[in-house]
Amino acid sequence: MDKKLSFNPLEILEGRKLKYVVFGGFKKSDIPSLVDKYMNNEFDLDKYITQRMAFSNINVAMEMLIAGKCLRCVLQMDEDCPN
Repeated sequence: MDKKLSFNPLEILEGRKLKYVVFGGFKKSDIPSLVDKYMNNEFDLDKYITQRMAFSNINVAMEMLIAGKCLRCVLQMDEDCPN
């Protein structure tokens, strides 16, 4: 990504904080409980999957994500999946 963030450095000196979040703020330790919720039908993950592709199409999947053409793409090792 070539996006830049601009801010006034004096705001940092005045006590403001600059924070970032990766992957929505989830921690590795959150994954087991999310899996349990999904398996118990308490969390609907499937509605966020907009594409399924063979792993060999990983570059196409990344291009679609960057272009905003899909929300989440599941890559399958099986080459017989739909593209």
